[in-house]
Amino acid sequence: MNSHSAPAISAPGICVVTGANSGIGRATAIHLAREGYTVWGTVRSLDKAGKLHTMAQAADVQVRLVELDVADDDSVRAGFELLLGETGGVVDVLVNNAGVGGNAVAEETPTALYLDVMNVNLCGAARCWQQVLPGMRARGRGAIVNVTSVTGRFAALAQSPYVASKWALEGVSEALAQELAPFGVRVAIIEPGVTKSAIFAKNIDTPRQSAAYDPAYRRMFQMYAAGLAHATDPFEVGSVIHQAITAPHATLRHTVSWGAAEMLAGRAAITDEQWVAIGAADTDEAYYDAFQDAFNLDLRDLA
Repeated sequence: MNSHSAPAISAPGICVVTGANSGIGRATAIHLAREGYTVWGTVRSLDKAGKLHTMAQAADVQVRLVELDVADDDSVRAGFELLLGETGGVVDVLVNNAGVGGNAVAEETPTALYLDVMNVNLCGAARCWQQVLPGMRARGRGAIVNVTSVTGRFAALAQSPYVASKWALEGVSEALAQELAPFGVRVAIIEPGVTKSAIFAKNIDTPRQSAAYDPAYRRMFQMYAAGLAHATDPFEVGSVIHQAITAPHATLRHTVSWGAAEMLAGRAAITDEQWVAIGAADTDEAYYDAFQDAFNLDLRDLA
């Protein structure tokens, strides 16, 4: 693990969490508010933030909201102009969580889908950090937290657009960490496995232009079915994010949630040729056996 000396961001800092209306973003916003941060959550629609308000009220915290769409330059600029006006220009922590899924094998992925997913998952994060970094550099402190995915380092089957976007965000985050090190700004990469989130219920489509890749899609959905059966609470991710920004010594990467540690350790322990051979399994059962041997995860375990 790489570390650098950017100072910790402890309460009462001002934190922005993108995609705060559900899942990891909502849990992180509430968790950081419990820890004493002044939290702003970005949402695409204020009218759909009812559950966030209810959960924040139950936790006896306040999450302030600003409406913006990370996929749109003008929307991000306008949203952050409003937000920074309210905070006196100060944001201590930015958590780039907003994201979308993307299921498709590479042959069946329209180039427009690559661009759409990349526009949210990579460019959306970039739009937001570009709004807060001038102030962080000027103050000589701050933290950028980028929520990627285990698929940012593990090329999950039949999710080519999603994998591409998360690998890209991982790479840019590594570069960002070096670029910001001279200014005392910390960068943390959060790599969740399968976490309880509404994104999985929404992420069920595939192009399926032919039956040729049916086994790949079936095995991908089976992996998520197994993960959802054992999915961890998104507040666990919020806790890891809090640790990432408050630890005395900064660590670049943080894995969390079901399957993340096993898949990354397993992938590091096998050769590229062994990785490819798993995909060559001629039956689902052979694939699940090979996956379990490599990653110590039983994709048939739905209990």
